[in-house]
Amino acid sequence: MLALAGCKEQQTQAHGAAAQGPAPVGVVTLQSQPVSITTDLPGRTNAYQVADVRPQVGGIVQSRLFTEGRDVKAGQQLYQIDPAPYRASLASARATLAKAEASVTSARLTVNRYRPLAQARAVSPLDYDNAMATLREAEADVASAQAAVQTAQINLDYTRMMAPISGRTSRSSVTPGALVTASQTTTLVTITQLDPIYVDVTQPSSVLLRLRREWAAGQLRRSGEDQAPVKLFLEDGSEYPHVGRLQFSEVSVDQGTGSVTLRLVFPNPDALLLPGMFVRAQIEEGVNDHALLVPQQAVTRNTQGEATALVVDQDQKVAQRILKVDRSIGNAWLVTSGLAAGDKVIVDGVQRIRPGAQVTPQDVAASKAASASAAPATR
Repeated sequence: MLALAGCKEQQTQAHGAAAQGPAPVGVVTLQSQPVSITTDLPGRTNAYQVADVRPQVGGIVQSRLFTEGRDVKAGQQLYQIDPAPYRASLASARATLAKAEASVTSARLTVNRYRPLAQARAVSPLDYDNAMATLREAEADVASAQAAVQTAQINLDYTRMMAPISGRTSRSSVTPGALVTASQTTTLVTITQLDPIYVDVTQPSSVLLRLRREWAAGQLRRSGEDQAPVKLFLEDGSEYPHVGRLQFSEVSVDQGTGSVTLRLVFPNPDALLLPGMFVRAQIEEGVNDHALLVPQQAVTRNTQGEATALVVDQDQKVAQRILKVDRSIGNAWLVTSGLAAGDKVIVDGVQRIRPGAQVTPQDVAASKAASASAAPATR
């Protein structure tokens, strides 16, 4: 009697299942679409230009003509060194030049006087040759005196220490009254140009090789030749308001790390970025014109750890596909193999069905998966 009762119960369940028909499932029909492929890389900010200001002449610093920590312009005077001894040197050099010029005048008059006399043989050729030698010697003295005047003028100009570049000044290492010497190792002040600013990031060489293969195979379309736009994220996670660009990449691979350095340039009008800050750059590698984005809830893992998804075939039966996923994009996976455009991927009711089961597919609102495609792909 118990066996008969069990058989009747199984028959009742079978008839109930048959009465329910194929199980309804929610599906998303895949469509290929262009997706920007980006990479997040850590990096450090570096100054665009740095100039260490050192004296080129020695003397007593009379005054400091800038405010520490403020911006200065190229050619702006920073320090004034006592110019008195250099003015005296310039005056002495000019006097020596005047004396040499007077000697030239006297020697030239002598030569002009001896020339017709030498032609008339009223003066010996030796006297005429000596007069010519004296003129040339006097002219050489004039050239030497002119160089001495230029040197004295340059040294006098060096007493007015100018800013070689525009930028922000550091702390001054000297105060008025300090003695400085020419070509000393101690820097008086450092000027740092902050706008624009460099960001140096490193990328594994294997990534560059993969990108070149994908570009050559047509899987990626270049978004620009070494001028790709770059976004920047600060240490607190906020996005930097200005967009930078990729300036260049190193031509050699670091033997210790196996990476390549990329240099990025960002505008920095508000001096928000300072040298040495840790940042995160998002570089656009290219565009995948035929990307397949699969909602993450449709992808599971089997016992071997492989990514799988359930699709509805032409016979309205469930089939399992083994996928190769490249990266996550928002709430979707970028699938490179295992699926094709037009496949109906099951996103709802996955727990109630098995491969081979007859199902009734129902399209899920596209907005559930469209939010994923709006975000750029990031490594």
